[in-house]
Amino acid sequence: MSIPKRIIKEIQRLINDPVPGIQATPHDDNLRYFEVTIDGPQQSPYQNGRFKLELYLTDEYPMAPPKVRFLTKIYHPNIDKLGRICLDILKDKWSPALQIRTVLLSIQALLSAPNPDDPLANDVAEHWKSNEPDAIKTAKEWTTKFAGAPVS
Repeated sequence: MSIPKRIIKEIQRLINDPVPGIQATPHDDNLRYFEVTIDGPQQSPYQNGRFKLELYLTDEYPMAPPKVRFLTKIYHPNIDKLGRICLDILKDKWSPALQIRTVLLSIQALLSAPNPDDPLANDVAEHWKSNEPDAIKTAKEWTTKFAGAPVS
């Protein structure tokens, strides 16, 4: 299976110039499949958590966005129980000019700024809107429980 030059360049850039708080490692036997770890951003309910994701580049990439999902459970209005992510650049705002790195930075930013007005997990979004402090407390508890954050 041949890998397009663009993907190889992106992999080299991710390895040689890593994004702070994000590790993305391609699988040895399939360079289109990445194991990703994102550190929860500081000053967010997810801080000190380490979240595992999978990222897959389809044959249509870069004309189509990568498939990305959380493997670590997370309490977030834009991420559902299956780990699917509601993010415009993974859907209708995708552009071939974007890269794996841009996608991972956008996901990291989404952890800093949950958007309950564009939810994927409606129950979490309702909780966030009706009682934000309690929703943040739940998000912190889940981060401790599932993403290995120390209890604060």
